[in-house]
Parts: sequence; C-alpha cells; structure tokens
Amino acid sequence: MKDYLIFRIYAPMVSWGDIAIGTHRPTFDHPSKSAIFGLLAAALGIDRDDDEAHLQLSSSYNYAVLVNSHGTMLRDYHTSQVPGRSKRKYSSRKEELSVDDNNLNTIISTRDYYNDCLYTIIISKKADEAPYSFSELIDKLNNPSYNLFIGRKSCPLALPLDPKIISANNIKEALLTATFKDDGFISELPTSKFCRFYWEDTDENIGSDQVISKYDEILSRKRWQFSRRNEYYAMINMEN
Repeated sequence: MKDYLIFRIYAPMVSWGDIAIGTHRPTFDHPSKSAIFGLLAAALGIDRDDDEAHLQLSSSYNYAVLVNSHGTMLRDYHTSQVPGRSKRKYSSRKEELSVDDNNLNTIISTRDYYNDCLYTIIISKKADEAPYSFSELIDKLNNPSYNLFIGRKSCPLALPLDPKIISANNIKEALLTATFKDDGFISELPTSKFCRFYWEDTDENIGSDQVISKYDEILSRKRWQFSRRNEYYAMINMEN
C-alpha cells in the first residue's frame, strides 16, 4: 500500500499559464505542476524568492491531476495603465497610477481562463525524507500562510480544498476511493465516467496513451524559469 495526498480544486475562473508571446496570455487546459506547487508553497508560507525551498518542495513529490470537469473557455480583452518611461521605481500599484495622466500608457492584451472547472490533485512522495509530511501539508492547505489563488489573483477558490490521505495499491485505486464533502454542491457540473488523467510517476502501473513534454518544472521561481518534464496522459474510467 502507498499513501497519496489528494485534494480537489473548484473555482469559477482558473488560469494555468502557458508559454506567452506578445500580448496574448494563454492557459493550459489543466493545472500545471508549477502552479500546484506554487499553491503548496503559498500555503506553507514559502516566499517567492526562496529558490532553494521551492526546488526542494517541487523535487520531493510526484504530481498528478484528474480533470473531472473541464469547464468552458473565456477570453478576456484586458487593458491596464502603466507609467511611461521613467527611472523612478514604484512600490505599489497605487503609486504607479498616481502619476500625471499624460504620462500613463495603456497596454492592451488578451487573457485566457476556464470557467467552472473541477480537478482532483494527487501528490505522492518520491522518497521517505520529503521535507513535509502529508499531515503537515494538509494542515497548511486548511490553514494557509498566504492567500491561495488559482493562477491569478482574480481567480480565488470557490470551495475548500478538502485534502486527505488515501492509502491504496496504486494511484487509480486512490482516486476511486477518495470522497469529498462538497460532492453535492458540484453535482450539476458536466462530468463523464471517462476522465482525462495526467501523471509523472513512471512507477504507476497505468498504460499511457501519450507522453507530453511540458516546461513547468520549477527551475527558479525567483527568475520565473522552468525546465522540461514528461507528463503521461490517459483516459481512465472512474466507475470501475
């Protein structure tokens, strides 16, 4: 038997980031590893510029995600004002907007989101000497040090994460075993018995339909740099 940490994410809007070029800010169609471990780091109170702590956290656990309900795409036509060219440094958004109106520039961009998504997140340890026990992670997910956002600050959680430890023979058995307090609340979401599943632990005995290369392994949170990792994909039947 193996222990898994499982929790669930539901929000009215989510954004998981993607490679952004120019003024278009796309999003992955499921949570990236860097986003979820950023969520864990915020819960634990790890500062963004603490590269060593972020790397230790990300490298100590395997990550997987089940897409229970994929939601619908929303594209936002986004404008924001920023000061023109200046050597002055601004300590807050309020200070940026306090400059003379004639010295403000407007940046126009499009930003992608998904609405009404439901995901089940599964974490397993790569080694016994992981920096945090599952009990510690559960405590911090229930009582986070920093506010938790789903990709952007405009995307708060709509339900508690409801984290739990599930002991099972494999990751699929753990998914089938897990139950959540708010199942009735999200019962109206469109779901299917066949769900998309993504994982990275090669020891899990699940036949993959595809191997995807993704650049969402944290290399330096401080410099916002990420390295490549392999993610395995399969459709799995959640009714047996």
